[in-house]
Amino acid sequence: MKFSNTLTQAISLLSLGLAVEGSGINIQRDDACHPHRPFRPMPPSHPRVKTCHVENHGNGVDDSKNILQALHQCNNGGKVVFDEGKTYTIGTALDMTFLKNVDIEILGTIQFTNDTNYWQANAFKQIYQNATTFFQLGGEDVNVYGGGTIDGNGQVWYDLYAQNPLILRPILMGIIGLKGGTIGPLKLRYSPQWYHFVANSSDVLFDGLDISGFSTSKNTAKNTDGWDLYRSNNIVIQNSVINNGDDCVSFKPNSTEILVQNLHCNGSHGISVGSLGQYLGEVDIVKNVLVYNISMFNASDGARIKVWPGVSSAMSIDLQGGGGLGSVSNITYDTMYIENVDYAIEVTQCYGQSNLTLCNEYPSNMTISDIHFNNFHGTTSKKYEPLVGSIVCSSPNVCSDIYATNIDVESPEGTNEFACTNVDKSTLAIDCV
Repeated sequence: MKFSNTLTQAISLLSLGLAVEGSGINIQRDDACHPHRPFRPMPPSHPRVKTCHVENHGNGVDDSKNILQALHQCNNGGKVVFDEGKTYTIGTALDMTFLKNVDIEILGTIQFTNDTNYWQANAFKQIYQNATTFFQLGGEDVNVYGGGTIDGNGQVWYDLYAQNPLILRPILMGIIGLKGGTIGPLKLRYSPQWYHFVANSSDVLFDGLDISGFSTSKNTAKNTDGWDLYRSNNIVIQNSVINNGDDCVSFKPNSTEILVQNLHCNGSHGISVGSLGQYLGEVDIVKNVLVYNISMFNASDGARIKVWPGVSSAMSIDLQGGGGLGSVSNITYDTMYIENVDYAIEVTQCYGQSNLTLCNEYPSNMTISDIHFNNFHGTTSKKYEPLVGSIVCSSPNVCSDIYATNIDVESPEGTNEFACTNVDKSTLAIDCV
C-alpha cells in the first residue's frame, strides 16, 4: 500500500487527528491534541483585535522591512497577514524574538533569496552543531498558520554543499525561545538543511505541516530533518506529512515531555532520539517522549535511538564527537507501520564509530533505560535481511529495561530476526540472534 504524498489524503488515511483551525483567537490548544494529550496543558491564546497586511514589492525585491513593520504594528494583540496570491521575498536575517500575543497568517508564498554568501555571513548562529537559521521566531503566544508556503530556495545550497560540506546552510524555521504557540497548517519547501530547529522553547504545538523538497540535480538534499528539538519541553508535533532526506523528527539534547503523533514520513531516517553524547563534558538528557501512530516509508529506520560512544568518532567530515554524558529514559514508540524501511527498530551506542571493538572498549557514557517499542507492523527493505532490527548496546552496564512487544515485522523474504547485544533479551518479545 502506498500513501499519497498530499497532506489531506495522508492524514485521512491515518484516520486520526483533529487539525487546529489556526485562528489563534481563544484557542485552548491542548483540546486539539488527539488521541493523546500533551504532557501538560497548552496555554490559551489571547484575543487578537487588529489586523496588518504585509505589503510586498514583487520582482524578488527584499520585503524584510515591510515584514518587520507589520509585526511591530500588530504585536501585542494583532494578526499579520501575508496575502494570498502574493510572493514575499526575504533577503535579510530577521530577529523576531520580540513577538507577543500575535498571529502570523501566511496565505501567499514567502521565499528566501539564494544569496549564499550573504546568508553564510548573516544567518543567526545557534549553539548546537554549527546550526544557523534564516530567522529567529520567539516570544510568547505566537501562532503561525494559513496554509501558505515558506520556500527556502534550497537547490543552490544542495549544489554548494556537494562542493564544500563545511558551508553553513540555514535552517528554514528557527523557533528560538518561543513560550506558547502553534505552527501550522503550512507548506514548507526546499529547506537548505533542517526544516525546523526548535530551541529553548516550551508549550508549542506543530499541527498540519506539509514538508517536501528534493534536489533536482545529481546532488542530494542532505540533512533535511523535519524537526530537531533542543533544550525544549512540552512540544507536540502531529498530523503532518514529511517527505525528506534525514530524520523525520529528532530529539536532540535536553528534549523532555515531547508528544509526536499521526505522521506520514517518507524517505527519512526515522523518528530518532539523538544523536546524543556528542560533546565531551556536556550532559544530554532526553526523557518522557511518546511517539504514536507513525507511517514510515522508504526510510533507513523506523524507531531509532542513537548515542555517541565514549571515544572520539567521526560520522563525516562535518560531524564528529563522542564522550558526552547523560541519559535517555521513559521513551515509548507505540503503533508504527513501516514499508521498505531498512531497520524497523535500531538502538546504537556506537553512532559515528565504525570500529565496534574500539566502541566496546570505550562504551558510551550515555545510559539508556525504560524504553518501550510496541505494536510495529509492516515490511522492511532487503538491506539487512534476514535482520529487521538491531538493539545493540556498547555495554550491559549502560542499557536497561528495554522492552519490545507485538513486533509484527518481516523482511521481504519473511524473516523477523533482530541483532541483540549487551541487552536483557528476556524483556524483548522478538527473535534475537
